[in-house]
Amino acid sequence: MGSDSLDCTAMSLPESWHAEAFNPVPESENRIHSDETAKAYGFRGGLVPGVVVSAYLLHPAAVAWGREWVERGQAHVVVQSPVYDGETFRVEVEAATETAYEASLIDERGTRCATAKVSRPTKIPEAPVRRHDSFLSRDTERPVASLAVMERFIETGLHALPALWSKQAEITNYLRDPNEMAPIYHKENLANPAFMLGLTNWVMGRNVRMSPWLHLQTDSQNHRAVTSGTRLVVEAAISDLFEKKGHKFVDVDVGVFQESDDEAVASIRLRAIYELRSP
Repeated sequence: MGSDSLDCTAMSLPESWHAEAFNPVPESENRIHSDETAKAYGFRGGLVPGVVVSAYLLHPAAVAWGREWVERGQAHVVVQSPVYDGETFRVEVEAATETAYEASLIDERGTRCATAKVSRPTKIPEAPVRRHDSFLSRDTERPVASLAVMERFIETGLHALPALWSKQAEITNYLRDPNEMAPIYHKENLANPAFMLGLTNWVMGRNVRMSPWLHLQTDSQNHRAVTSGTRLVVEAAISDLFEKKGHKFVDVDVGVFQESDDEAVASIRLRAIYELRSP
């Protein structure tokens, strides 16, 4: 939208919903999504990606607010426990208004696996500006993640990632049947949160080898809808590194830009465990 004013006319309230969890990337380079590696770390099986879990919590916003959400939505999502492919879940929406709600994702065992605070802000925060970071060649050898490597990236910066929103993207659906996604996604073929938040994972994965690793949290702001065939540029910078309970964490600030005009389409802060403690 061209205006910062918020149109609240004809908006419905976000509602609770339920579905079957879907792991679209069991063969991902991040082997935490595979049964064998995940079980070695004490999980029941391959984990549904954190970006897909996040999409489940943001689904009520896309259904209720449509394009208004896609163009200006804001969310804070925390993934606390694993979600597994094929298991049912429910998203419980609380304190819903025409501009905001809170939600929890509950699995079939009654575990609260993730939470979110979601809104359509009355004024969109200032969008990031593209720095024109250099791209990394696909044949460049990536270093294995370590504290020293991550500290070096703080000094040198990360390389940018080119991306394309199309049916050939790595994650195009957050549900097994794409027709069950929010209408704004499956009818208009706009980029959905699983893809958009997934860009934070992929830009890190293009710079450093991390496997297995866990996507834990995102703070995201939408600035523009991403239509089919849009070429994107993803820029990222590490903002913090810390260790807790033997896990090594990284915070990354990510800007996603439309290649054609350098305009921001999303700004996201990712928190991830880039190195899990030994199983």
